[in-house]
Amino acid sequence: MSILSGKKVLLGISGGIAAYKSAILVRSLIKAGASVKVVMTESAKEFVTPLTLSTLSKHPVLSSFVNEEDENDVWNSHVDLGLWADLMVVAPATANTLSKMSNGVCDNLLLATYLSAKCPVFVAPAMDLDMYKHPSTSKSLEKLRSFGNTVIPAGTGELASGLVGEGRMAEPDDIVAFICDHLKRQAPLFGKKVLITAGPTHEPIDPVRFIGNRASGKMGFELAHCAADMGAEVTLISGPTHLEVANTEITLVRVVTARDMYEKVHEYYPHTDIVVMAAAVADFRPSKVADQKIKKKTAKMEIALEPTQDILASLGKAKQGQYLVGFALETENEMENAQGKLERKHLDAIVLNSLNDEGAGFDKPTNKITFIDNRGKSVPFALKSKTEVAADIFNQILLRLNAQEN
Repeated sequence: MSILSGKKVLLGISGGIAAYKSAILVRSLIKAGASVKVVMTESAKEFVTPLTLSTLSKHPVLSSFVNEEDENDVWNSHVDLGLWADLMVVAPATANTLSKMSNGVCDNLLLATYLSAKCPVFVAPAMDLDMYKHPSTSKSLEKLRSFGNTVIPAGTGELASGLVGEGRMAEPDDIVAFICDHLKRQAPLFGKKVLITAGPTHEPIDPVRFIGNRASGKMGFELAHCAADMGAEVTLISGPTHLEVANTEITLVRVVTARDMYEKVHEYYPHTDIVVMAAAVADFRPSKVADQKIKKKTAKMEIALEPTQDILASLGKAKQGQYLVGFALETENEMENAQGKLERKHLDAIVLNSLNDEGAGFDKPTNKITFIDNRGKSVPFALKSKTEVAADIFNQILLRLNAQEN
């Protein structure tokens, strides 16, 4: 998974020999998690077939405004295509297409879609050396940049003419890497290090039994994915859970007990900008852990418990510029208890959820929260999926961080 995961990418292909690479580019974009639709010029069909591209993209490939085989078919709307896309990539972008794009010429579906697009547009030039160096091409690229488009630098190497020089379309994997890097740099959390905890902790009674809770870890994992999608470098410290991460910007550190989590959190804490403690850490652990499995000898068994280390409070005391967010799962006097926890533990904000709210709490796909900051402002949210809740939480954090900076 990458920052392109879930993004809708419109790939425009113009008629140059580098169009043969577009099939590989479609695969690379899909591998990065994107959904891809293809618009191509008529001349591009001479280098790569629509059948190949539609098979790879799982979408029909469009090249004209109407279906010439069926005059009663619905026209292909360039407006709808432009609105569908989260970003548009024109690769290869020939000298002819670059010139038309920069001058507002609109004589095919690809160009009409480009002029309708509201999303970021990337162009990957591809042509022979002399064409690439010609002043008119340089002017086209300069104008496209001035319009807010992003030019993916052409590579250097052997060209179709046999010459060696600049003008090769960047390789498909390099195009995807360039786009990902560009999106990360534009993302609101780029350059930030985020630490998140998730899941339960298991406090052993003996080698086979433990004290735990019903936390699934889903809320913390969704927070980690959200932060990574926003461009952050994320460390996710998780108690026992079956959940996995696929985003390369997330470092997953697995722990078992509260003591394990305490040590790992404090290891990463000094180098962190934002901390969200979503884990349901056990408040108590057995005072003594049996070396062997405890046999059932009587009808009763008593286990002496002792408190675990309060990780959140320890972070509040050690805070040196980090934005620290805790969670409060309450069953009574919810707002009062959450605000008390925020103050006692020196937090910047706390996320309140109540087991009294249907659909909220442990091991559910949804949650209902109230975001409360240390200035007394509270923002309630409706019941939402935990993916949406994670976005709400980070949007609230960003609002406050941006206010501090301004």
